[in-house]
Amino acid sequence: MYRALKIFLLTLSLALPAFATVVKADDNIHTLVDALGVGDFPEREVAIKALVASKDANVGRILRELSDGKLFVSQDGGPVLIIGGTDDAPTFSDPVTGDAVSDIDSDAMVKVKINNTLRGVLSASLSQLTLLSPDRSARLSAAQDMLKDADPANLELLNSALTQEKDGEVKKTMEAGRAVMLLKSNASPEDKKNAIDTIAARGDRDALAILNTAMQTAPDDLKPALQRHMDSINTSLALWDVAQNIWYGLSLSSVLMLAAIGLSITFGVMGVVNMAHGEMVMLGAYTTYVVQEAVVSHLPNLADYSLAFAVPAAFLFTGFVGFVIERAVIRFLYKRPLETLLATWGISLILQQAVRSIFGPTNREVRNPSWMSGSFDLGGLDITWNRLWIIVFALVVFFALLMLLKRTPFGLQMRAVTQNRRMASSMGIRTAWVDAFTFALGSGVAGMAGVALSQIDNVSPNLGQAYIIDSFMVVVFGGVGNLWGTLVGAMSLGILNKFLEPYAGAVLGKILVLVLIILFIQKRPRGLFALKGRAVEA
Repeated sequence: MYRALKIFLLTLSLALPAFATVVKADDNIHTLVDALGVGDFPEREVAIKALVASKDANVGRILRELSDGKLFVSQDGGPVLIIGGTDDAPTFSDPVTGDAVSDIDSDAMVKVKINNTLRGVLSASLSQLTLLSPDRSARLSAAQDMLKDADPANLELLNSALTQEKDGEVKKTMEAGRAVMLLKSNASPEDKKNAIDTIAARGDRDALAILNTAMQTAPDDLKPALQRHMDSINTSLALWDVAQNIWYGLSLSSVLMLAAIGLSITFGVMGVVNMAHGEMVMLGAYTTYVVQEAVVSHLPNLADYSLAFAVPAAFLFTGFVGFVIERAVIRFLYKRPLETLLATWGISLILQQAVRSIFGPTNREVRNPSWMSGSFDLGGLDITWNRLWIIVFALVVFFALLMLLKRTPFGLQMRAVTQNRRMASSMGIRTAWVDAFTFALGSGVAGMAGVALSQIDNVSPNLGQAYIIDSFMVVVFGGVGNLWGTLVGAMSLGILNKFLEPYAGAVLGKILVLVLIILFIQKRPRGLFALKGRAVEA
């Protein structure tokens, strides 16, 4: 019993100082807040700085309330309170704890006034509190704001924050802001030269704009250094622009390859000019929309992974539609290319109108999952996640088809029919069924292309029309029925398009590409990668 009493007294003796410290700190912050309501403007400035120095977690909110004119004090003196409620029925609460305070005569309460000087002090104080915030994103945002404004009056504040900053990206932004402030201030030439080096190290367009502005007011001895850094940044940006165009070209190439690869299979094996291929792409996009809506409605927890359901669904549905089209129409029109072209064109119009009747003529929204949203910087490149994943998806589809053609019995039969249909038939291959399943495979791949396109384009009945001509150009340029030719053709035309667009425009660029392809076909009628075989050579 005696031992237990000793433990209790010891615990109490240790707890009392901590409790006293808490009470004292709470009383101190209330005292500092109440000081805002007394004295004149210089005394309130002292009170604001004392609040900031206290490092209390509530200070930022209290100062924002002061800036918004929501702090009130009684004419007879007393605590500073926050006003709320309505004009007819105002309410008051403690600015530190947020607890409601009753029995307040609202007629006796007056606003804690501030002037322009205090507004500047408040702005600087809030910036300081944000720069020292434990939240990294808040510090980064404040540093970016200071870099944008670059007011030399905040130089001392930024220097103080820099000494405490540990995060690399935030510190780099702060250093850039400090350098811009130095250029605008009356700093020594040596300090300004170091500031120029700091800004130039960023190497981006913002740095170029800052240096260009500084050049107009810089002393003559600093202008050579400024010009040297500007020339270096311009050269670097030109190289990054080339890399960015290549990235855009790869992004377009992946879309073209997905849209053209199915057409390459059907055109190469069956010799069918399928004008309804674009509508297979469109059906794949609408399948993605339907699957996403179903997953969101019935399995909302899996909404972020709806594309995992949409890819096989689009492949199976469009493959089935292609199989039906081949069995119902195209198999009766082999070796009649003009009739086949007209029939598939009519089928494309029927499919477009069917989709309009079911879903309406307006665009449908297919939402990007979180893992395909946003972008990131890679050096000087701006890379969007949806384009990156489409490139990965296109390559996966390409190599999966390559394995299918090279490593499976069906792929062997397809290649045999492509190279010599009569010999394949005489060897027991049912060429009619190979044609049907090949057309279904090409349509299914087009459907998967529609899944990818739904992430970067509007899902509408006319979706496929934008890619059908480019798909034919890729197939003809790369070589009919050759997957590697399709890959090289899509990459070449995609990158060429993106390099021509800045100089010739989108429409004229496509025309130039078409002219170049026509000239190329005059020299190599079978494309880059011509198929080999007796029937093909004939």
